[in-house]
Amino acid sequence: MGTNFTHGANFATIGSTIRRQNTTIFQSGHSPISLDIQYAQFSNFLKTAQIIRQKGGVFKDLFPEEYKFSSALYTFDIGQNDLTAGYDLNMSTQQVKAYVPNVIAEFTTTVKNVYDLGGRAFWIHNTGPVGCLPYIMDTQVITAAQVDKYGCAAPFNDVSQYFNRKLKEAIVQLREDLHLAAITYVDIYSVKYSLIAQSEKLGFGNPFLVCCGHGGKYNFNNAMRCGSTKIVNGTEIVIAKSCEDPSSRIIWDGIHFTEVANRWIYSQIADGAYSDPPVPLNMACHRKDDLRRFYL
Repeated sequence: MGTNFTHGANFATIGSTIRRQNTTIFQSGHSPISLDIQYAQFSNFLKTAQIIRQKGGVFKDLFPEEYKFSSALYTFDIGQNDLTAGYDLNMSTQQVKAYVPNVIAEFTTTVKNVYDLGGRAFWIHNTGPVGCLPYIMDTQVITAAQVDKYGCAAPFNDVSQYFNRKLKEAIVQLREDLHLAAITYVDIYSVKYSLIAQSEKLGFGNPFLVCCGHGGKYNFNNAMRCGSTKIVNGTEIVIAKSCEDPSSRIIWDGIHFTEVANRWIYSQIADGAYSDPPVPLNMACHRKDDLRRFYL
């Protein structure tokens, strides 16, 4: 209570996955708040918002009116952790690929559930190139022959691309099933891979060098991630800490991108250049028929 939700609400959590993980956060590091839980929280928020508005009082104007839920843009960026979760369990790339259709099916169910509650506009990111993450390159066995021309692990990127193909197929079907929806598919994979490929040109240097970490080839140690501490002479000190200039790095902690990298990614996708259909972000709430009328 006290937060102003009139401009939107975020139900994402760090380390979350589409499907529930059969582990605890202490075992795998993955959030217990999977996509179905996030949907349940959204559903509860929708109902609670209207109850609070009806009651009036000091909190009334901090919650959106009911019609806002149908005019809002619902954004999704999830799925990468579903892939890395398999590798955490020592699965092969083929084993990870095998469960991707089930992950996509669960994602589709959530989109339909949001639609049933009134959601009409969806901005959906595909997943990034996991084979370019220091976390993967440091913890998995990768041969020289499996490294592509930009230094990424090709077999792991192949799994990301497989996930993205299945996601795009699911979105095509969703457009047929949800006639009133405007669904934009955003190719985040291509943008992130392009950033890695142009790292030197854009002034980032080594694209895999982690800003917040400690040791290892990429300044990344899975057992001593960003923020890790140790006791020195009776005093706890942070040894996996930020680099002096985070704006000079693409990767923040071995898994997530830095703020400046994410800002660059946003600059590439906001105009719709990597979207299907190719509409800019500020037009994403309009259905294709509406856009046709707008441009004519």
